[in-house]
Amino acid sequence: MSWPHSHADLEQIGQRLVADSAGVFTAYEVAFGDLRVTAQLPRIVEAMRLLRDAEGFQQLIDICGVDYPERERRFDVVYHLLSLTRNLRIRVKLQTDEDTAVPSVTPVYGNADWYEREAFDMYGVFFDGHPDLRRILTDYGFHGHPLRKDFPMTGYVEVRYDDELKRVVYEPVKSVEWRNWDFLSPWEGMERGVGPLPGDEKGEKA
Repeated sequence: MSWPHSHADLEQIGQRLVADSAGVFTAYEVAFGDLRVTAQLPRIVEAMRLLRDAEGFQQLIDICGVDYPERERRFDVVYHLLSLTRNLRIRVKLQTDEDTAVPSVTPVYGNADWYEREAFDMYGVFFDGHPDLRRILTDYGFHGHPLRKDFPMTGYVEVRYDDELKRVVYEPVKSVEWRNWDFLSPWEGMERGVGPLPGDEKGEKA
C-alpha cells in the first residue's frame, strides 16, 4: 500500500471524507503537510469510529482544547489520530461552548479517558458519557480552568506550607510587590539606549 504524503493525496482524502461521510465531516483543510477535518459535535463518536474502522487510524494520540473567548462557541476540541499502516496523521476538530457537552469517544478509543479529563480540567469542556469525568492535573477543590484565556495568570489562590499548623494551606493571592529590575536580570529584556554593558568591549572594532 502506498503512503500518501503529498498535498494532492491529502486533498483527495479530505474530499472523500467530506463527500462520503453523510454529513459526519463538514469541511477539510490541508495546511503545513497536515490534513484537518471538521466534524459535527453530535456525531463525533461516529466520526471516530469511521476513521478507525474504515480509514485505518488505529491510534488516538491526543485530545486538546483551544479557547477563543470572542466566539459564541468558544472552544475547539481537537483530536489527533495516527494510522500506523499508512504512516498518516489526521486532525479532527469540532466547536462547543461552556454548557454543551461533547460525546465521549472512550467507546472507540479507550485512551481518550485521560485526554478528555485533561480537557475538562484545563478548559471546562464537558464530555457526555465519560466513565469518570473529574480533574486530573489540578488539586481537589481547585477553582476555574487554567488554560482558559480569561483565567488570571496568578490564579485565585496560592499554596504554602504553614509551619505552625504543620500542613499545607490555601490563601487568596496577594498583590505582588515587584522589585526594580536591572539590566543584569535574566527576566527583563534590554532597553535601547542603555549601555555600555559588561562585555560590550569585546565587540569593539580596533
